[in-house]
Amino acid sequence: MKATRTLESVGWLHLRDGRLLVVRSVGRDAFYLPGGKIEPGESRKQALVREVREELGIALAPGCLTSAMLVTAPAHGLDNTELHMHCYTGLGHGEPKPAREIEEMAWVDSRDTGRCAPAVVTVLRNLCVQGQCG
Repeated sequence: MKATRTLESVGWLHLRDGRLLVVRSVGRDAFYLPGGKIEPGESRKQALVREVREELGIALAPGCLTSAMLVTAPAHGLDNTELHMHCYTGLGHGEPKPAREIEEMAWVDSRDTGRCAPAVVTVLRNLCVQGQCG
């Protein structure tokens, strides 16, 4: 069945030792990239800076963010909805710690796809093709 709705979001690609940082929100059963929805009037980079600060307490500088990939995947937990996630890389200041609605964070690689939302599975596959993940 074709998606009837499209969601646009942003995600932060943060790798350490070949593993990708992911987060799980309260009440959710899958891991997502740190990031989220773009609020009205925000640029993608502004939205990512806000979301990562709120979720993990990490300060990202918008001028240091680099567009890495656009991921299109079924939106996890939403029927007939396709997600378009604009993924960025960039250094953050601070050590990530779950905050607000984030219940858990983890470092995942290609062996952990069963725990991840479809968009994260696509990101992991892309990173592995590029030789960036385990």
